[in-house]
Amino acid sequence: MKKHLVAVIGGTGKSGQYLVQHLVRKGYPMKLLVRNPEHFTPGNSLIKIVKGDARDYNAVDALIKDCTVVISTLGQPKGEKSIFSDATGNMIKAMHSNGIKRYIVTTGLSVSTPFDMKNKTVKAATEWMYEYYPETTLDKQKEYELLTKSNLDWTLVRLPLILQTLETFPTEANLNDCKGENISATDLAEFLVSEIEDEHFLGKSPFLYNKK
Repeated sequence: MKKHLVAVIGGTGKSGQYLVQHLVRKGYPMKLLVRNPEHFTPGNSLIKIVKGDARDYNAVDALIKDCTVVISTLGQPKGEKSIFSDATGNMIKAMHSNGIKRYIVTTGLSVSTPFDMKNKTVKAATEWMYEYYPETTLDKQKEYELLTKSNLDWTLVRLPLILQTLETFPTEANLNDCKGENISATDLAEFLVSEIEDEHFLGKSPFLYNKK
């Protein structure tokens, strides 16, 4: 079966690097949006670099042309304004224009949905984020709201602390609560790639974590 051509945003970031490596191991060709390609060496023929920023619609449009799936592990650039809702707004518009439906994206624990039953620890973490990082936290919530109003086949994966490790652990996805404190970057990458073909979480926002 022919592999999907995957567009990747945030592929040079801490968790994004694990995603790119996992896509390569699974044989997926991909296009990576990279702001400074002179500082990045692909190292594999499956990887094509597209220069640009996710806040630039034209760059996003160029990235996703000919792709069938988009995965974003975009992080917050240091010293810059929140990026998440702008990037997703561009992505929704570009994907609609190009006839692409599947969008898989990561976010934090602070994002809330009407279906949540967050435990005390997760509620406290959400309140802490709103107190100390209000702009970014509100922007991530706005990203969720944009997705719920779109016609995309989206999955927004909510994450606790990401551990930069090649180790793997028992992992659980839960639509209501986060019952683990961490997620291995390797386990995260495996889950994101599995979502390319899996339709269980279409239009949903699961928490993903390593079980205690």
